[in-house]
Amino acid sequence: MRVRVRLFAIQRELAGTREVALDLPDDATVDDAWAALVGIHPNLAPGRPSVRFARNGAYADGATHLADGDEVAMIPPVSGGAEERRILELRAAPFDAGILGELTDRLASPEDGAAVGFLGRTRVTPGTPAPGQEADAARHADREVESLEYEAHESMALAVLADIADEIGVRFGVERVAIVHRTGEVPLGEVSIAVVAVSPHREAAFAAARYAIDETKARAPIWKAERFRDGHIWIGQAARTGPEVSS
Repeated sequence: MRVRVRLFAIQRELAGTREVALDLPDDATVDDAWAALVGIHPNLAPGRPSVRFARNGAYADGATHLADGDEVAMIPPVSGGAEERRILELRAAPFDAGILGELTDRLASPEDGAAVGFLGRTRVTPGTPAPGQEADAARHADREVESLEYEAHESMALAVLADIADEIGVRFGVERVAIVHRTGEVPLGEVSIAVVAVSPHREAAFAAARYAIDETKARAPIWKAERFRDGHIWIGQAARTGPEVSS
């Protein structure tokens, strides 16, 4: 397949071009596109730690698979400053508990005295079946979950996460927050979601992290299936379309 790579700012200057056409294998990922690009322009390689990727106009991680005709943008550091204020991502690639340190290091400023992190892990006990899945759930009663699978409406999910981050800023005065959710199959005991909130004071960071996970679970269009040895069931309830209204 052939993809079109777009370069910006310092990358464009180093490569001497705004676009590069790459011929890649049919199963190539964004990481493969980066490797092929560096093969043509080796002077881009040192910038990898600060590069982010976008596929067809939406942020994507390195494990994202590409298709013929895709546009891949290599995103160098943006002009907002060295500190990142938000990290909102869906990742197909696995991550472990170390992601809390990674996200904290990317978010925290010298003024921040608190960093609160939350990890969601897949568990062996079943959850509440989605409406219409009750009969299948009964068939799997007393069985252990072997893995979970997550499916997302990616562009909408990221927009909802951005709304949640906005609300956290208004409600708690916390501007630096990360919400990173897995997609695809997640084996038992692995991390499926990571949340980090950093702020000058711990009370706000705790409140922001709790709000982030609670609202993500209630509102983001991300669906979860519990997989058993001989089948699966979908878990959840009707999505809430906005923040919970206090009574």
